[in-house]
Amino acid sequence: MNIVRKINDQLAIAGQITLDQLKQIADEGYKSVLNLRLPDETGLLADEQEKTEFLGLYYVNFPTKTEDINHQSMLQIYKTIAELPKPTLIHCDNSIRSAAIVLLYIAIKQGITFEKALQKVITLGLI
Repeated sequence: MNIVRKINDQLAIAGQITLDQLKQIADEGYKSVLNLRLPDETGLLADEQEKTEFLGLYYVNFPTKTEDINHQSMLQIYKTIAELPKPTLIHCDNSIRSAAIVLLYIAIKQGITFEKALQKVITLGLI
């Protein structure tokens, strides 16, 4: 089972989550799930959107490849994260993409330029 890692009071990250983890995050008060996985990736939770929404959580799938993270795509993801009810769980297959996206989101929100934030994410080996 992948570990759900709380980043702050609004955001958490994980790799592919299980149905039990979905139930747990709903019980813990999470309001939404952002899935960064592409539909052709292996190991997806079947009917994740349906199961997530059944538990009363908002669900967004924003398929994102690590190599496609750029200024334009990050602006779209930033807007999506900002609009989702908090707290939000952001997940992918192994939590690397979700960690990179959350770090970029937090950095940009704190006023760091996208370029500087991206360089930090690259230095950390996340992309």
